[in-house]
Formats: sequence, structure tokens, C-alpha cells
Amino acid sequence: MSTTTTTRRAPLQERSQETVARALSAASALLARGVALESLTTAQIAHEAGMSVGGLYRFFPDKQAIVDAIAVRHMEAFQEQMGAALMADFPETPRDFLVRVVDDFVAYLDANPDFRTLAFGAPGGGRYISRPTREDYAGSQVLEMVIEFLQGAFDIEPSPDFAFRLRMATEIGDRLLAFGFEQADAVGRARVLGEMKALLSGYLFPDSAPG
Repeated sequence: MSTTTTTRRAPLQERSQETVARALSAASALLARGVALESLTTAQIAHEAGMSVGGLYRFFPDKQAIVDAIAVRHMEAFQEQMGAALMADFPETPRDFLVRVVDDFVAYLDANPDFRTLAFGAPGGGRYISRPTREDYAGSQVLEMVIEFLQGAFDIEPSPDFAFRLRMATEIGDRLLAFGFEQADAVGRARVLGEMKALLSGYLFPDSAPG
């Protein structure tokens, strides 16, 4: 491949990345302003992003692909944010670690209402992120991050049994988070989340119960 061809391709790739980022930001902005996902159209997203519908379809085959791409971008941002926060101030016990991850994730969801809507849907409604995307990030990459920190900080060697229980805890926590966000007020949500953290920490780390 010639140097000229490589030089030409780099700006094209940069422009493509910028276009994708603009489209995702436009969809996120519409969701954050309260546009229901069911009524959100690719035409609205394209208009918000300042591009044509045809241009949008060059990068995303349908609305679900846009939803999943937004979710992936948020999960990557949260993982980076969480990793930096833990390195700066690491919890003293595995239970404290779990509580910290839950609290920081809830804070991230509060700060990013578009992601909260995609992750948990409207109260009583279904999920918007596709199952394969949820499995890839919640069921794989996030678990790998958690296991890596548990190994490094607490010398917890994840046996197959522990890895399975961690996966179970992720599924349970996901459902209880949704239930927490369905509560009518902050007091109700805090109570649900408090019980969730106690339940999961006791399930995962029964030998490190508070004395």
C-alpha cells in the first residue's frame, strides 16, 4: 500500500468516526430531552445530527444498532471512570468494593438519563438494549474488570463456582436496579438499593461479613 493511499485513508476514517460520534450524540440528546424511544425515528436523529437519513444508514442498519452503540459507548465510559476512581481510592474490603461499584453505577445512570432509559426502559416496560450487547458487556467485559480488581486488591482467586455466582449476582443486581428506578421517590429507591447491596455482598462474600 502506498504512502499516499494510507494518508488519504486516515482523514476518511477520522471523518467516519466523527460522523458516528455525531449521530450517537444526537440520539442521546433526543432521549435525554424526553423523546420516547418508541417514537424516535432515524429521520429525527439525522436531523439532530445535521446529516441525511441516507448518511445515517451508511453506519447504522437500523435504530437498534444505534441504541446498542450508545449503550456500548456509555459502558466503556463507565468502565474507564470506575477504573480511575478505584485506583485513586480503593475500598478496604470486597464488600466495600461491591457497594462502591453499585453506588458509582447508579450515579452514572442518574447523570446520563439517556443511558438509564436504554438500560432499564420506562417503568414497567421492556429493555431497549439487545440481549447480545448486554451479554457482551454486563456478562463479559464488566465481569472481567471486577474479577481483575478482586484478584489484584484482595487476592481472591475466582474459581469457576465464584465466577458463576458473580454472574448470578450481576443478573440479580440488574433486575433490582430496574426495580429501584421504578420507585416513586428517592426514599423508596434508596431502600431497594440498600437491600440489594446487602443481599449481593452477603451472597458473594459471606466470609467477610461485618463483625
